[in-house]
Amino acid sequence: MEATGLWDALEWTIEPVSRSVPRAVSHLNLDCLLEAEQVQAEGHGVVLINTDQAGTLIVTNFRLLFLSEGTQKVIPLGTIPLATIEKFNKIVVKNQSTPRQSDKTPSRRLLQVIGKDMRIIVFGFRPKTRQRHAVFDALVTCTKPASLWDLYAFVSGPSKYSNTNPKVRLLNEYFRLLGKGSCASMDMIEDGSFTVSNDLWRISSVNSSYSLCQTYPFALIVPKSITDEEVIQASSFRARCRLPVVTWCHPRTGAVLARSSQPLVGIMMNMRSNTDEKLVAALCSELTGGKRRKLYIADARPRKNALANGAMGGGSESSSNYFQSEIVFFGVDNIHAMRDSFARLRDYLDTHGTASSDGMSSFLRHGGWTWGGGNLSSMSASVSTLGDSGWLIHVQSVLAGSAWIAAHVALESASVLVHCSDGWDRTTQLVSLAILLLDPYYRTLNGFQALVEKDWLAFGHPFADRVGMPAITGSTNIPSELPRQSSTGSFQSSPNRQTAGSFSSQAPTSHAQTSNNYSPIFLQWVDCVSQLMRMYPFAFEFSSVFLVDLLDCVLSSRFGNFFCNSEKERQHWGVPEACGCMWAYLADLRSSDGSSHVHYNYFYDPLKHNDPLLPPAAALAPTLWPQFHLRWACPTEAQAGELEAQFRKMDVKFSELQKAKEVAEKKAKEITTLMETLSADVRHEKQVSSSAMKLVKRANKESDAMKRAIQSLGCKVHFSSSGDCTVDIESSVIEAPQKLLCSSSKRQSDSSLQNDDKSDLSVSITVMADHVDSGNPIGRVCETLCPLSMRDGGCRWPDAGCAQLGNQFVGLKANFEAFDHLSIYDSYFQPK
Repeated sequence: MEATGLWDALEWTIEPVSRSVPRAVSHLNLDCLLEAEQVQAEGHGVVLINTDQAGTLIVTNFRLLFLSEGTQKVIPLGTIPLATIEKFNKIVVKNQSTPRQSDKTPSRRLLQVIGKDMRIIVFGFRPKTRQRHAVFDALVTCTKPASLWDLYAFVSGPSKYSNTNPKVRLLNEYFRLLGKGSCASMDMIEDGSFTVSNDLWRISSVNSSYSLCQTYPFALIVPKSITDEEVIQASSFRARCRLPVVTWCHPRTGAVLARSSQPLVGIMMNMRSNTDEKLVAALCSELTGGKRRKLYIADARPRKNALANGAMGGGSESSSNYFQSEIVFFGVDNIHAMRDSFARLRDYLDTHGTASSDGMSSFLRHGGWTWGGGNLSSMSASVSTLGDSGWLIHVQSVLAGSAWIAAHVALESASVLVHCSDGWDRTTQLVSLAILLLDPYYRTLNGFQALVEKDWLAFGHPFADRVGMPAITGSTNIPSELPRQSSTGSFQSSPNRQTAGSFSSQAPTSHAQTSNNYSPIFLQWVDCVSQLMRMYPFAFEFSSVFLVDLLDCVLSSRFGNFFCNSEKERQHWGVPEACGCMWAYLADLRSSDGSSHVHYNYFYDPLKHNDPLLPPAAALAPTLWPQFHLRWACPTEAQAGELEAQFRKMDVKFSELQKAKEVAEKKAKEITTLMETLSADVRHEKQVSSSAMKLVKRANKESDAMKRAIQSLGCKVHFSSSGDCTVDIESSVIEAPQKLLCSSSKRQSDSSLQNDDKSDLSVSITVMADHVDSGNPIGRVCETLCPLSMRDGGCRWPDAGCAQLGNQFVGLKANFEAFDHLSIYDSYFQPK
């Protein structure tokens, strides 16, 4: 059921709702629930204000689920994982009406949900019920668990998406960087045999127990000339002991990208460390010809921020202390500026989108023909509001800094050391994006996974703090309000925005599950990757859809890959073994469709961009990322003009036609093979027929020869159509005609010679196959039957037809006394 009018037009019925949470749902067939997903509370007849859809709102231990009224289908806009919720508010809105109706008009009970994925959704509940209260209480309980173990990822377990140890994958990536192949194993980690090296760099196990630096990985790549003792000494000069280490090295030139935290130069900016300076100098190996390599120290912060950190003992390096170095400041703002910018962008899209949380289209907000929430004259003001959010400016700063790093490494063969304050936010953004530009391997699906696991997870980006997940200890020092007021408070969150109708809002009841350390740093980096994909559509194996699914998995906390703040915490609490693996889940999605899956970039051409990507400054003009930024506020526009989607459909059709062609070719080949077989059979049959014809002709010749032989004896042979023959024998001694009946059938083979009273002579002749008698057939005829045989075994009639018959006639059975009465003259056998 979809509402056909205003929110108040729905016909409400009051149903008592139990206040106990959780409670089971018995009358709904929830086939959409995931494994181990359990219902905690529900509300019926709820309206999604954004799209004016009515349905059932369900709170589970994993997500807020909204099902349509009639079809019970999941409505994506109203369905959001609990971990993706940044804040939710209870709002009561009273409609203004005439004095007579003021007491009769019920207030609108609303629930506003603000997501970390750019959406703001509002649900309307039935008046005079406690459904909103039950849903709100369930959200409070489920979105703010007492500890990490209460999250859905631990309840569901690894399931079929089991996780291999990330430490093995990190070592494999280190081996690849050093040119040692991929042969890491847990045995190597346990016995410490992973400390391999090449000519310039080595893998150190100095942090194998995380005693050197708790936020660094267990294995570090350092210059081969630096000992572990020097590494330990150098770590004390850097904030949080995050000393300079290699994160990427050029396979041919020897240039490296290194990362660290800020140096502890003290309030007077005059503190130094000889081991730190030696370690940084070792990052610059000699170039070909003995020339010293240039070193750039890139400070991601604005210069004033770096100086301000000096009051707390931090700061930046001095180029005079680091040989042949140059200090560069990129001016990327801190996490608080990024968080506020993101909130302003989210408010802007909700205010000027087609699926606004107040249920009002931006074209109707001011009652006239408008654009972007205002009249025509407000177009520039709306664009200015987008610019005021500052999001695109921040994205451009990260892109520009990364492009600068990549260009100096690729063009000058220089080494670059990158750091910010702690070295885990802006440093990670710049380093990982620069590596993506430099190395085409990281632009593949496997390489992208290795990059995220190495520079984001292993090097200690605090995902638990930045994404807003509960701490590993279960402590919840989370305020009920965020310092910023955007996207919170009253239902009218923008000064340029007016809600439908004329009504006032009471003070809301709010609940925030994120702390002051929450900031969309990783989301911003993925946004930068999408900007590079827009500039270089042939350079990446993965698609924009893959990036969106990646962000959804990270924000939803469905898998354990991004839990905790460091590798040490994840390993200590056994997160990889207890939770499912996001990478296995995404790979399983792709396995269903192969290379035609939406995660693959249809235009990917690895040969076209096999070198570093070095975008010029003029190309670094970011735009909104439609697939992510606009998918909730402007769903149609988020998908419009997607050439990739159209080409993918065409590719699917082409693949289907290709498969049909292959099937047809296979059938044609089978038919051809069958025809060849039949032709061979026909040829064989012709050969058999020809042989049979030859046998027939030979049999005819033999029959003619036999006939002549019998006629030579004075007999006349008559053949009937049944195969029988009658032989008439004439003799000069016996004038009465004699008749001989000859039958070729086996049934008459033993018939005897019969004489009648008139001295008729009948001879029965049986033709037998040559395999019945193994003796010489001609000799048998001559010895037993032929009256022309001589005593010495010779024949008086050597040219007779019976001698030419070969083995066709084996023998004759006859009455020899009858033959004795015949007068045979030698003249019969004389040649004519």
